[in-house]
Amino acid sequence: MGGFFHTLGTLFRRQDAPAQDGGVPDAETERLRALYRERCSRFRLLLSANKSALEIMADMEEALRGVRPFGMTYVRGACTRACASVFQIVRHLNALSDDRWPELETKFDEIRAGIEAVVAPHVRADGGPLVLPIAETGVDMADQTGGKMANLGEIRRRLGITVPDGFVVTATGYQCFMEAGGLQEEIDRRVQAADATRLDEVFALSASIQQLILSAPVPDELADAITAQVERPAGPPPHDAPTAPHPGTGACTGAEVRFAVRSSAVGEDSLDASFAGQYRSELNVPPEDVLDTFKDIVASKYGVTAMTYRLARGIPDEDVPMCVGCLVMVDAVAGGVAYSRNPLNLRDNTVVINAVPGLPKAVVDGSFSPDVFVVSREVPMAVAQRQIAAKPQRFVRDPIEGVRLEDMPSDMVDAPCIDDARALEIAALAAGFEVFYGEPQDIEWAVCPEGELTILQSRPLREARHDELPEGECAPVGGADGADAAGGDVVAAAESGPLPGGYGCADSGPPVLLLGGTPVSPGAGAGLAHVVRKDMDLLSFPDGGVLVIERALPRWAPLLSRASAVVAEAGGAAGHLASVAREYGVPALFGLPRAAELLEHAGIVTVDADNRRVHPGRIEDILGHAPRRNLMEGSPVHTALSEAARLVLPLNLLDPESPQFAPAHCRTLHDITRFCHEKSVEVLFGVSDHMGATGPGTQRLGKQLRVNGTKLQYWLLDIDGGFRKPVPGPVVDLADIASAPMLALWDGMTAVPWAGPPATDARGFLSVMMESTVNPDLEPTAATTLANRNFLMISRDYCNLQARFGYHFCTVEAMAADNPHENYVTFQFKGGAASADRRTLRARFVGEVLEARGFRADVKDDALFASLEGLPKERILTLVRGVGYLLIHTRQIDMVAHNERVFGPIRDRIAADLARIAPVAG
Repeated sequence: MGGFFHTLGTLFRRQDAPAQDGGVPDAETERLRALYRERCSRFRLLLSANKSALEIMADMEEALRGVRPFGMTYVRGACTRACASVFQIVRHLNALSDDRWPELETKFDEIRAGIEAVVAPHVRADGGPLVLPIAETGVDMADQTGGKMANLGEIRRRLGITVPDGFVVTATGYQCFMEAGGLQEEIDRRVQAADATRLDEVFALSASIQQLILSAPVPDELADAITAQVERPAGPPPHDAPTAPHPGTGACTGAEVRFAVRSSAVGEDSLDASFAGQYRSELNVPPEDVLDTFKDIVASKYGVTAMTYRLARGIPDEDVPMCVGCLVMVDAVAGGVAYSRNPLNLRDNTVVINAVPGLPKAVVDGSFSPDVFVVSREVPMAVAQRQIAAKPQRFVRDPIEGVRLEDMPSDMVDAPCIDDARALEIAALAAGFEVFYGEPQDIEWAVCPEGELTILQSRPLREARHDELPEGECAPVGGADGADAAGGDVVAAAESGPLPGGYGCADSGPPVLLLGGTPVSPGAGAGLAHVVRKDMDLLSFPDGGVLVIERALPRWAPLLSRASAVVAEAGGAAGHLASVAREYGVPALFGLPRAAELLEHAGIVTVDADNRRVHPGRIEDILGHAPRRNLMEGSPVHTALSEAARLVLPLNLLDPESPQFAPAHCRTLHDITRFCHEKSVEVLFGVSDHMGATGPGTQRLGKQLRVNGTKLQYWLLDIDGGFRKPVPGPVVDLADIASAPMLALWDGMTAVPWAGPPATDARGFLSVMMESTVNPDLEPTAATTLANRNFLMISRDYCNLQARFGYHFCTVEAMAADNPHENYVTFQFKGGAASADRRTLRARFVGEVLEARGFRADVKDDALFASLEGLPKERILTLVRGVGYLLIHTRQIDMVAHNERVFGPIRDRIAADLARIAPVAG
């Protein structure tokens, strides 16, 4: 390295000497100049890789702190991109420095191996049966059968309670199917190629994967195992079960045996992630269709609702093997869902039962509003409340269609579908299940024509967020359809009288659009009312909107991660959509007739689920200021990103003058990035903290900027025609600069004298002092080594600025040539003197200013990345002039970004100055 710079130094000291007088021959001059240009090119590539690495790191930080969902594809992709960028940085530094730091690659490999170990796909152990009879399952086998079927087996074996007979295709059977013919490999490829955060891409991805699964053959060994179970006769109850009648294939089935084929994915029905309604179930399936229906259920793993749910909850695809339960179909005369506790408040000592006539499908998919029985758990149990809904139809078995809707007899429409005795029987069973499992339960049940009560499912009951409910109060649950309002009309003029659960209608307050219904998820939310009737309506749903639907169907669940509240005309607290709304913490009010019609053009509304009202406009007093829950936090995907981020994001190398600033002390990719950037400037410009800029070809700009009493100095490196003429000596005059973009940048920096730091308030001052205290890399004045590191690499049409202004670090790069297709401006900025939230506000402000001038600006926390390209030379130079102005005049405004009284005039002055010194046509 020393020999190269010695020769290059000779070149720059003697570049004007004629060859016959002992100067460097012309051929050697050109060779060395070409070599130096190649080094400068390496430096630019390093800066580009450095920019990419910092953007990726900023995005990872935002993902960890924000509420946007992401999957393992994002985690692995972000880690891979970060490693690739940092590897490029290391490679370019080694090329620049003739491998001065060979240990960098070893340290990089060590950190990369740690990251890969964290994000590597989970490999499941092979082995185990392809199928298992329900009678042989239990909770100890949940990782092979899924929780739903494991619980049914446990109930049958340990409690002797009647459950349908049947079997489950295990996780091993699922793997057998998915690995045949490379099916899983192709699915993984398609998932990785799609942007799962875009709903339109998710729809296309879902359709392609489901078709792939439905077209795949079932391997012979799995098909034979399933067929054998379908054809087997019912066996006797297990020898260790308590005495109880065995359901057999004839119980609740009618003359012909048919099956309910249901998902039982591993992790489904857990306390943390219910997956309520996210997968498909097929009812009344004939034996000859079971194999095809098995594929239907597996394909539903990649339905839009399921994929968006896993994304929102941070659950990797590979952690959800789709086990499939095949149960003898129950011919129910009534059915529904029982909660062993009130799902809106588990402290409430009641059992809540939702019931409909016919199959319980109408309760769980939110098709109709059910009857609701609230049973006191006091001894003896007693029915405390009833809400009997109008039930004009019911789902029944059909030999051709599987299930169908049929009209209810007129005398049964308004009649309760179960009596109090049945409600008490169900309540006693629910309370017993809670004791058995040691936690509240959500139970699906059915009543056979012979009167026998059959359990179809039991899973942990998740409590809704109750931090917004008053202590000791509980919103009512159930499926009231709004008929308790006057005449069934739920407009503001209606008066409903006192409501159950301690709520009533206020005589005064903000205007009311809708009144009544049933709060199925507590709290309040506001946003633009958006009516969704078909799948295409999902694509236009606005972030933070209020979801308005006619029926509370599970198919609308993909919108819950973006919705501020939900309003439905029909549905109850036991429906799948209500369960997911509670899980997501989204306020929901169901059972409001004509809601879609009345809210179609309502604009922004506030939904107060607790008090059963929908108000026009945004009402802050109702909303409160509780932050939106981060559904990702604590999930497997979030945990994987957190663990990987520990090897990517922390910055430990803070002081370049410290002996610890060395490859051996790099513990993260950020450390390597910082080290390489610092050393690349030192290598190329010949700069050190003690010597200043002394490298060959590096000259100091004679013109200086004085900011806040401190002189800012700039060193120049001319890589190709940046000077008007050869300039001997260490100092170059501004008049000798030929680089058009550098001159434009300088014009912007000097066009308006800096007025000094804004007068900050006490909070702003304390914010700066706190940040300076906790960050040893920041100094309280600009007269430090940080302020002196301002470097310009220039050519006639090109400029690259590496600058430190006290607390701030920025990079500006511009090309302004005659060909517009070559031209661009990029601006990278990070840092600030104040707290993180104030620095973020500053970055957003600068980003908004640049976007108004045509830039694409991406703000991640306090980091800004902005770019623009493809414009004529003069337009580029005008934009560069504006960037130069912003570099100086947005300094330290982060200290007052929270104070509109101070910040408003600054914002107006910046806009006026830019319009004057760097006008851009609109």
